[in-house]
Amino acid sequence: MVESKPTDSLGEWNGEYYGSFGVDEHMVWEEAVKYGFFCAQGGSWYTKTLFLLQPGSRLWVNVPAIGYVGVGEVLEEAVVVDDFMVANDAGQQVRLIDLPVKAAGLNKAADDDKAAYLVRMKWLKTVPVSQAVREKGFFGNQNTVAKPRVSKWDLTIERLKQRFDIA
Repeated sequence: MVESKPTDSLGEWNGEYYGSFGVDEHMVWEEAVKYGFFCAQGGSWYTKTLFLLQPGSRLWVNVPAIGYVGVGEVLEEAVVVDDFMVANDAGQQVRLIDLPVKAAGLNKAADDDKAAYLVRMKWLKTVPVSQAVREKGFFGNQNTVAKPRVSKWDLTIERLKQRFDIA
């Protein structure tokens, strides 16, 4: 009898977080870049992993089935969309949902479990979705945020650092 072995055993976490950004009519990557956020909505299965991210964490963002579009540093922990403040064109602090942006359609706190949560980011490098970086063998995951411990993640990070010119 032949014993099956896992194709990629778990190792040490490299300290880099993986993020999945599900682009739709309200979650627009260009707005996330402009206003400095990473987000999720649709229930606790999607949003609970956002709370893994703490200030100083580094997050690599992948748009599923398209590719990696950015890397950034977490500035603040996740907050419900209603409480996420940004500077408007006049430099005043306003709620993101009060601006004429597609993100204004994200699920509000009144929607209870379905509410959107946003994490404030300082983007270190981003590219438009049309220029996403995708290579055969890159790591991908269904969770919004993950702490991968597989060698495929280490290889993905190594390659993305080269492609994005990140130390």
